[in-house]
Amino acid sequence: MFRTLNQPALWTVTLAAAGILMVTMGARQSLGLFVSPLNTATGLGVASISLALAVGQFAWGAVQPLAGAAADRYGPGRVLLGGLLLLALGSAITPLMSSTWGLVVSLGLLSAIGSGAGSFSVLIGASSQRLPLEARGAASGVINAGGSFGQFVFAPILQALIQSIGWMGAMWSLALMTLAAVPLVPAVSKPLADPPRRASGEAGLWRSVQEAMADRSYQFLNLGFFTCGFHIAFLVTHLPGEVALCGLPSAVASWALAIIGLSNIVGSLYAGSCVARYRSKIVLFWMYASRALMIALYLAAPKTDLTFYVFAAGLGFTWLATVPPTAAIVGKLFGVRYLGTLFGMSLLSHQIGGFFGAYLGGIALTEFGDYAWMWYADIVLAAGAALCNLPIREAALTRPAT
Repeated sequence: MFRTLNQPALWTVTLAAAGILMVTMGARQSLGLFVSPLNTATGLGVASISLALAVGQFAWGAVQPLAGAAADRYGPGRVLLGGLLLLALGSAITPLMSSTWGLVVSLGLLSAIGSGAGSFSVLIGASSQRLPLEARGAASGVINAGGSFGQFVFAPILQALIQSIGWMGAMWSLALMTLAAVPLVPAVSKPLADPPRRASGEAGLWRSVQEAMADRSYQFLNLGFFTCGFHIAFLVTHLPGEVALCGLPSAVASWALAIIGLSNIVGSLYAGSCVARYRSKIVLFWMYASRALMIALYLAAPKTDLTFYVFAAGLGFTWLATVPPTAAIVGKLFGVRYLGTLFGMSLLSHQIGGFFGAYLGGIALTEFGDYAWMWYADIVLAAGAALCNLPIREAALTRPAT
């Protein structure tokens, strides 16, 4: 797989993008660790805090096509820098908020918009324009693995900081850690030697968006990605609550989140290699189908530390590994000229699902005292997502003769 990234310049772009995603996703995917201490400190209730995080899930997705379009038109440098600064600001002011709407502003808007502007649509779009065709699949896997590594690193660090200096100090530390990614921005945003230009007869941005929205394959792809967002947002927001309901210590939740990140490093790299070997829709089918099976097995298993760790490792393998094949299908259907915009729209669908996953999880806990109905819904949605990918129009791969 890595033979396609055998030039130093290719590694520079890829690793810098992976480093930025490590910070933005590591920060975003670890916010569930703050739900309990925030509830204790503010007394707002889990449902209210879940609402703020759910708004963040939607805002993160809503900014993706806008950030992607801005990067496609003006270059990714300013978009990435602005995103990192907003993420740091949102984290820094969160300890000053004592109301639901205050948390909606800090975590639901500022942090989420900042994280979204420094995430997949901009980074994968920018790297795809700076890498040759044969290197894009492997690069997307490496970049995606960077986000997973961020979750592996940030979750136990933030949990340790919460226990040692309190949740406020941990949140301020998170703001400082975010700024560490700023020096990586120039490597991803260096000027293109041969900037992409619209070919004769090629549709412009708005026309490309209209054509994509009318394409059945794109619609099916986004339906499946909706489920991915529901699943991930529910778990990153409410896995610590599930662990607590099972009578296990909070460290189990932080290590489970870290294991998800570590396992997804392997899964992302494998997914990147699969993009070049198999049709991406088949890869997505098996990923979503495996999630339905693993959740069913989790529900039947005794709730011990080991169960959570094994469950995290299994789910983590496909966690964000859906990104490389999804981005690959968007690129195959519509090209890379507006990949940042069109893949950003797919991520918006992902995060609409994320809104429901985060918010309904809080409602389920408040109304029923546990997350049972959320797990059942997750199984049904995962099975449906697997089936949604089969009708996607994707040509079989052609392999060169040996």
